[in-house]
Amino acid sequence: MRKPPSCGRRCRAGASSCTCSYLQVTGHGIEASLMDALIAASREFFRKPVEEKQAYSNLIGGKQWQLEGYGNDPVKTKDQIMDWSDRLHLRVEPEDERNLDRWPGHPASFRGLLHEYTASCKRVKDEILRAMARLLELGEDDGILNQFGDKGTTYARFNYYPACPRPDLVLGIRPHSDVCVLTLLLMDEHVAGLQVLRDGTWYRVPPVSDHTLLVNVGVSLEIMSNGVFWGPVHRVVTNSEKERMSLAMFYSTDLEKEVEPIAELLGEKQPARYRKIKFRDFVAEHYEYFSKRERVIESLKI
Repeated sequence: MRKPPSCGRRCRAGASSCTCSYLQVTGHGIEASLMDALIAASREFFRKPVEEKQAYSNLIGGKQWQLEGYGNDPVKTKDQIMDWSDRLHLRVEPEDERNLDRWPGHPASFRGLLHEYTASCKRVKDEILRAMARLLELGEDDGILNQFGDKGTTYARFNYYPACPRPDLVLGIRPHSDVCVLTLLLMDEHVAGLQVLRDGTWYRVPPVSDHTLLVNVGVSLEIMSNGVFWGPVHRVVTNSEKERMSLAMFYSTDLEKEVEPIAELLGEKQPARYRKIKFRDFVAEHYEYFSKRERVIESLKI
């Protein structure tokens, strides 16, 4: 089911950290027809006139920014360069907390497709995190899943990158690490754009045509694993001729849960490398650091 992590480094036995923190998953059991239909429906949404998309805006009253809805990141400074992308960010779990006012009603198939895809991805995410728990030699397979708390959240983010006339001047998404525990990314099958930073060099992630999912470790899991897994820095570049689509599923802990190294991993020879932080505060600090192109987890190191 899983291809080996493609970090380009060999992990030493007994090493205190491992940079093999993104991998590709094939044979995941999610129907190809479902994935294709959802991407097609999201393309249809993004190609609608701006005024129709603004009905689902992430700006309350046109001013107050919220994560959920159609739009871009909050503007923190007057000279901030915005990403060259359109986004639709939707909370899909817990299911009873979905804000359907932000879910596009057109195309009519969109909501049903996203509901089905969410259920399919949850199964894949659970299996991956159980495998990671075994790699960490935790006492039980649910050792990471148990860290999510009573109301772990899942957000779906649809990313649409129009063709950009000056790709040398603007990025699709600025360099960052995901703040969540784990990300499942369905990439564009035809157009590349994702790049991963390693040893000061940006490496291109090629597109895949067999409905492979890219799995990316978030910095919450970096903290939980006490640095064994690492949340890689990545970005998206623009294309001068072709549009590009992707869909990311972000899996995060309960907002009120404190993110901290798993106690079972700590000992006299392996002290905690990060201080604990409530996930709600972690998210807020992430956006502050992101606007400055810095990595928030650096502020949590002990």
